[in-house]
Parts: sequence; structure tokens; C-alpha cells
Amino acid sequence: MDDFKKIIGENKPTIVDFFATWCGPCKVQGPILDDVKARVGDKANILKVDIDKNQALAMQYGVRSVPTLIIFKDGEAIWRGVGVHDAGTLVGKVEEYQYHKSDEA
Repeated sequence: MDDFKKIIGENKPTIVDFFATWCGPCKVQGPILDDVKARVGDKANILKVDIDKNQALAMQYGVRSVPTLIIFKDGEAIWRGVGVHDAGTLVGKVEEYQYHKSDEA
């Protein structure tokens, strides 16, 4: 996770999937995120963070349930969702936030 801050700091949306290997809904979300990546290509990054291996990171971002998805852009968390989200919704969020500027006044 050394590159985590660098990747979420990029000027494109990054979907971070906080998951656990023992979590049933997380196993459903995984293939959906593969579909999202196939549909958005380089417009967005997708990171998977195992909360059991990265407890401090999960705590830092207030993850209390899995799966938790957080979209970052320019290092700022701009959207959060708990539970399984369909590909259409996530692709829509990527497109919505693709041009979002976190430094707008």
C-alpha cells in the first residue's frame, strides 16, 4: 500500500474497494469492479484494500462495514458507498467525477 496516497492523489477518479476475504457481498462486488474497469479503462483507477491486512488504512477512512467503496480524486474522498453497487452506478460515478475539481471554491 506504499503507492496508495500517490494513486488516490491522481487527477482522475480512483475507486477504492475496502473488502475482506471472508465477506460474501465482497465476493459479489469483485467481478462487478472488473466490469467497471473494462468499461471505463484509463478514466479511473480501481484499488482493492483487504481490511484484515490493512487495518490502519481502514480505520483511517472510517471503514466499519464491507464492502465499502470510496471514490477519491486529487487525494480527496468525494463519494462513499457501503454494500454492493452495480456496474452502471459506478461507471456513472466515474463519469460524474471525471471532471470534478476538488479545489473548486
